Amino acid sequence: MLYRTLGRTGVQVSALALGAMNFGSIGRTTQDEATAMVDAALEAGINLIDTADWYSTGGSEEMVGKALAGRRDDVVLATKASMPMSDDPNHRGASRRWLVAELDHSLRRLGVDHVDLYQIHRWDPATSDEETLSALTDLQRAGKIRYFGSSTFPAYRIVEAQWAAREHRLSRYVTEQPSYSILQRGAEAHVLPVAQEHGLGVLAWSPLASGWLSGAVRAGRDITTHRSTVLPQRFDLSRPSNQARMDAVERLAVVAEEAGLTMIQLALGFVTAHPAVTSAIIGPRTMDHLRSQLAAAQTVLTADVLDAIDTIVAPGVDLAPEEKVDAPPALLDPSLRRRHGAGPAGVGTAP
Repeated sequence: MLYRTLGRTGVQVSALALGAMNFGSIGRTTQDEATAMVDAALEAGINLIDTADWYSTGGSEEMVGKALAGRRDDVVLATKASMPMSDDPNHRGASRRWLVAELDHSLRRLGVDHVDLYQIHRWDPATSDEETLSALTDLQRAGKIRYFGSSTFPAYRIVEAQWAAREHRLSRYVTEQPSYSILQRGAEAHVLPVAQEHGLGVLAWSPLASGWLSGAVRAGRDITTHRSTVLPQRFDLSRPSNQARMDAVERLAVVAEEAGLTMIQLALGFVTAHPAVTSAIIGPRTMDHLRSQLAAAQTVLTADVLDAIDTIVAPGVDLAPEEKVDAPPALLDPSLRRRHGAGPAGVGTAP
């Protein structure tokens, strides 16, 4: 296993991290299966485990906690908050009120007295950076978290949060967790350069592009999977973006074969090759998934392979831009990009 420094923290973490999103009801993974995967990951040299309160509504954290019983100090333990945990409008977001309460809930579920990395799962436009960073700084000083980071923040929000930390003399985010893969390279245009500029560690999620790069998705095959049942549009080949992904996968399969690699090795080797990336988060649902992903632990792609990938998916390009989850809210909500009081369609109002 390769190890890298997590941003400027001095903490050494494995180039592959174990993501626990599939532990519990989301992946229909039992406690015994989750524990076996944690065992195998630790044995292979993985020392970073990433979960979130939102995964299986706390079920993932509970499974991770039980799997780590008696060996908590062997791992860099990361979790997240801010996604809705109930219908209560205050059981979500990044306010001090919620983060202080929810961290205690996460610590209880995990069975630990602190987490190494506490991440804001999504930017909360209703809460100021000062409010969030102040709460996180206090939790850090209380010893409940060692570091904190952001997840899937737009690049400009990463910069704003760094500025707010300096302006208000607060601790800062030390990591960012973006979606990044061969098929979704948009992070290269903004987020990764910003992370490098500010010395952030980068934990890349969905490096296999939700299964598109697993080797199981190929032209002419039945691609009905658990994930496509949950998000059927993601594998609907009538959508131009999905057909573009399928075309790219077929060309990438040739590159992998000629290099003597599996598709998974190609995909994970690509993500971990970027100088800004600290770790690629793998999210196995079964032991077989985990074994196939651990096989990429030592994969280092050559320049000619990386060049071949660039000819198939250009740097900075997302083949499915509609799936970006770090877009500014105004790109998703028309009301946020229109002046209040606008008249009917096609009818202007006087200045």
